[in-house]
Amino acid sequence: MSALKRRAFLSGAAAAMAAVAIPSVARADAGTAARTVGVPLTREEHRVVVIGSGFGGGVTALRLAEAGVPVTVLERGIRWPSGPNAETFPHPASPDKRILWHQSNPTLFGREVAFEPYVGLLETVSGENMTSICAAGVGGGSLVYQGMTLQPAESVFNEHFPEQLDYATMDRVHYQRVASMLQLAVAPDELVASPNYEAARVFARNATRSGLPVSKIPMPIDWDFALAELRGEMKASYTNGDGALGVNNGGKHSVDVTYIAAAEATGLVKVETLHQVTDVERAEDGRWRVYVNRTDTAGQVLENKILTTKALVMAAGSANTTKLLVRAGAQGRIPDLPGELGGGWGTNADRIYIWSDPTENFGSTQGGPVVYGSRNWDDPESAFTLIQASFPPVPFDAHSTVMVGFGVSRDRGRFVYDSARDEAVLRWPKDGDSAIQLGHIGPAAHKIAGNTGILTDTNALLSSTWHPLGGACMGTVCDLEGRVQGQRGLYVLDGALMPGNAAACNPSMTIAAVAERALDYIVKEDVGTVF
Repeated sequence: MSALKRRAFLSGAAAAMAAVAIPSVARADAGTAARTVGVPLTREEHRVVVIGSGFGGGVTALRLAEAGVPVTVLERGIRWPSGPNAETFPHPASPDKRILWHQSNPTLFGREVAFEPYVGLLETVSGENMTSICAAGVGGGSLVYQGMTLQPAESVFNEHFPEQLDYATMDRVHYQRVASMLQLAVAPDELVASPNYEAARVFARNATRSGLPVSKIPMPIDWDFALAELRGEMKASYTNGDGALGVNNGGKHSVDVTYIAAAEATGLVKVETLHQVTDVERAEDGRWRVYVNRTDTAGQVLENKILTTKALVMAAGSANTTKLLVRAGAQGRIPDLPGELGGGWGTNADRIYIWSDPTENFGSTQGGPVVYGSRNWDDPESAFTLIQASFPPVPFDAHSTVMVGFGVSRDRGRFVYDSARDEAVLRWPKDGDSAIQLGHIGPAAHKIAGNTGILTDTNALLSSTWHPLGGACMGTVCDLEGRVQGQRGLYVLDGALMPGNAAACNPSMTIAAVAERALDYIVKEDVGTVF
C-alpha cells in the first residue's frame, strides 16, 4: 500500500472510530404513557421492578433475590450469548446493524449509513456539545466495555465521593465482593510476549521512558481463552483486537454471565428482554407505575404494559435514568422531585486518541482488550489513567494504535426538559473538560507518543463519552444508598448516582461496589418495610 493510500486510510480510520463512537441521531419520540394503537395492553403487579440489567441492575437483582425478594428486571435489549467461535457480536472493522440501537442513525466517513433497524448494542444520546454512548442488552455496558476494572486510590476517592461512604469498609468488603464476582486477572506474560501484543509492549516501554508509572490492568477475563486462540484452538477474538464490541469466544465475565446468571439461578429473578420503558410515575396509592413497550428486534411495538410496584430501581444508565426522571418530574408524573435532579452530570473526563508513528512497529494485528495502563493518582485534583487499546484489525501495519484516558474534572452538565421535543436534553459547556486535555491527560499522552508520534484526539473532533455519570447524584438527589429524597420506594443504582466522575478510573467497578454497599443497607432497612 502506498504512503498516500495509507495516510488516507488512517484519516478515514480516525473518522470511523469517532463516527462509530458518535453516530448522528435522528431521535425518535421518547414515548408516552398512552397506549399504542392496535396492540394489546397488559397490567401486572410486581414487588420490585428494576429498569436495566447492567452493573447496578445486576447487583440489585442478585442481592435482593438472595434476601428472598422476587425481582423483575426490564431490559430493552436482547441477550448476547457467546462461546468458542460464536458470531454473536459485530466486528469493529465491518460494522452492521448489531452495532446500533434502532433509534440511532449512524454517520460513518461523513456519510449516513442506513442500517436495518435493530436492537443493537449502542445508543447515542446527543445533547448540547456532548454525545453519550449508552449500551443496550442483558449485561448493559459490560457487554461492550474493554474491561478495565480499577479500584480508585483512597485519597482520590475521598476527594470526589462523600467520605461517609467509608472507603475503608468498601475496600475491605464491597470492592472485594465485585472483584470476586468478576474473577479479575491480569494478562499472563506468555500472552504479552506474543507478536500480537507488540503494541502493548511499545506503550509500556514509552510510558516508562517518560517517567510515568506502568502496571498491568485487572480485567474480568479468563485469559486462557486468548492463549487458546494463539494455539489455534479457536478463531481469533481477543488476540486480533476484534473484541471491542463484545467478545465472541467467551471468557469475558460480563454482568450477564455473573450477576444476572447468579440472580436467575435463585429462581426469584425474571429478566424481561425487549421491554423498553417509556414512562415512570407515582400512583395515587404511593406505589410506582412503569409504562413499557414490548417490542420485536426491529423496535416494532407488540404489546403495551403497565407494571405497578412498591419498589422501583432505576438502573438504566446515567443518561436514560436521568432522562426518564427529569421527564416524569416535568410532566407532573412524579411530583416534588429534588431540584438538583438532572445536574451534576460529567463525562468521567474521557479521551480517545489515535496514536500514529511511522517509526514504531505496533503490528497490523493487535491483541486486546487491555494489558497495560498508567495510573497517575498521586494528586487527587488531577488524577488520571491512560491505557493502550488495540487498533481495529487492518490488512497492513498502520503504524497506529489507540490510547484511552479518563480522569477527574470539575466541569458539569445538566439534563433539562425540552417541551418541544417532549424529552430531557443534556446541556454541556462548550469548553467542558478542556483543562483535562491541556493540563493532565493530554500532556501525558503526548509524552508517551514521543517526538515522532502523532496524536489524533477524537474527542476534539466530536465531543463524546463512553462513561456518562451523574444526573441523580448522591448527596443532592439521592442518599448514599440511592434512595431518591422524598420518594419512598424509588431508588437510583447506576451511573446516574455517581458524582460526574469515578475518581480517575473506569467507572464499572465503583458503580458495582456502591450498589453492593447500598444493597447491604436496603436489605437490612427497607425489605419488609418499604417493600
